[in-house]
Amino acid sequence: MKEEIKIENVVASTDIKKVISLDRLLTVLENSEYEPEQFPGLVYRLTEPKVATLIFRSGKIICVGARSPNMAREALRKTVKSIKKIGNRINENSIKIKIENIVVAINLGRELNLDQLAFKLEGSEYEPEQFPGLVFRLDEPKVAFLLFSSGRAVCAGAKTMDDVKEALKRLKKKLTDLKAW
Repeated sequence: MKEEIKIENVVASTDIKKVISLDRLLTVLENSEYEPEQFPGLVYRLTEPKVATLIFRSGKIICVGARSPNMAREALRKTVKSIKKIGNRINENSIKIKIENIVVAINLGRELNLDQLAFKLEGSEYEPEQFPGLVFRLDEPKVAFLLFSSGRAVCAGAKTMDDVKEALKRLKKKLTDLKAW
């Protein structure tokens, strides 16, 4: 059975390298919150694409909640355009957007015996009293898997979908080599 892969979250960032007046920005951005006593950044919720961006005084901007890398890039570009409205001079073509993390949910299509896997899979961590999933990390690509007995898994830490596919290929090879399924 072919596994299903679904992107749950993409985190991306950029830095406009300008100091931003978050109090002024709050006055022009609808759907934004700024409570510096609780969090040092302004939270700006976009409706299209439906994500949140975290804007910091330093000029650093982080997008969370995107369902694809392109959606994250689009959200960051829109946020930068909005920041320009308060008078910041920004060359939109010069901003570099970096994908920080892609989190995907995977259905491996087969149940896993996590007790057995915890002994066989080198470098894994499994404490069922604390958390029902087994944690397995790969160094290349640098990702972490959460494996569940149902055959569902979460892969976090990837920077590209190619990293996700490569990591999944390596995980499946390990599971096959260990006769874990």
